[in-house]
Amino acid sequence: MTTMISLNLDEKIAMHYATQASYSSQQGVFEAIGPEDVATLIYTSGTGGTPKGVMLTHRNLLHQINNLWDIVPAVPGDRFLSMLPPWHAYERSTEYFIFTHGIQQVYTTVKHLKADLQHHQPHYIISVPLVYETLYSSIQRQISASPPARKTVALALIKISLLFMEAKKIYEGTVLSNSPVKPSFIFYMFNYLRARIVAALLWPLHNLAKMLVYKKIHSSIGISKAGISGGGSLPMHVDKFFEAIGIKVQNGYGLTETSPVVAARRPFCNVLGTVGHPIKHTEIKIVDIETGEVLPDGSKGIVKIKGLPVMKGYYKNPSATNKALDLEGWFNTGDIGWIAPHHATGPSRKCGGMLVLEGRAKDTIVLTTGENVEPAELEEAASRSSLIDQIMVIGQ
Repeated sequence: MTTMISLNLDEKIAMHYATQASYSSQQGVFEAIGPEDVATLIYTSGTGGTPKGVMLTHRNLLHQINNLWDIVPAVPGDRFLSMLPPWHAYERSTEYFIFTHGIQQVYTTVKHLKADLQHHQPHYIISVPLVYETLYSSIQRQISASPPARKTVALALIKISLLFMEAKKIYEGTVLSNSPVKPSFIFYMFNYLRARIVAALLWPLHNLAKMLVYKKIHSSIGISKAGISGGGSLPMHVDKFFEAIGIKVQNGYGLTETSPVVAARRPFCNVLGTVGHPIKHTEIKIVDIETGEVLPDGSKGIVKIKGLPVMKGYYKNPSATNKALDLEGWFNTGDIGWIAPHHATGPSRKCGGMLVLEGRAKDTIVLTTGENVEPAELEEAASRSSLIDQIMVIGQ
């Protein structure tokens, strides 16, 4: 069953002020609710497996409402399709944002997703990576079931579009790199000119693919503006595929403890492989997993977050709170990542300051040689095979 909800701004304001007071039985009066008062408790298992109540304040949630527009510049009348449970922090903050901006919300389920995409033709879809993987697999199955000639042409055109996008990223400056060393001017210009030539040669075939193949895919999926992915790692081959066929997917990052969004790819700078820049009033730093020292851009370490979206703490659990939050207010995410170095010129000139995630610290496999191996990278590469449905890499 599909449900649609749309609140205008006046209704939202009325709801807001209707909840601005709470009755105190001790004093017998109404007390105003402050920004630092707890708005909700959301229980999460975190990395330890023991459920912990995350105390999110009104300031935390209002931060999301006020700043998510930079990621999703939606306008009144836009239609969002969502299938996440409403108690999920990602879904909850999204709904607050949607209702504040007068946007239509359509709820669906896995069972009705395909039909609802075709029927409602949403401007945006808010979901987890699994949904985009499912859509990708569905498209691949449809192509495979096509007559041999049509299948061959479709697969060839998709490969051409992938090559076109790779060349395009080189001269646009959106090629991700963790090297702090800027390439020489001669080397950069050679690659820039080569990319320009390759893109120019492939552009007619890419446009042909739009008319023959991608137009049909767009009509069946909808998503006229963007798909917003969060709550997990988006496989690179899925990310590249949607970019090639002209469906924008913006990957984001956050945790229940951070209300949840702390970083996301912007529509005007959608660099694949990253989770984008931090949103406003949010700081991110990378520290050494052993010493806790701040690492330079391009170096891999533990991701720490500070700012308005960070929780007040864990409910009645001071030991867990003190372990996650230091005295300066930095929250230890337990995730491993690095920040893309800034380059004034070169193929990575637009990537500076973007966050790249590599996996969870607790999942890192340390070899006898001392080398650290992130299983997520191996799992993502192996999952591209049609012979593998699920995979988990383990080691000692």
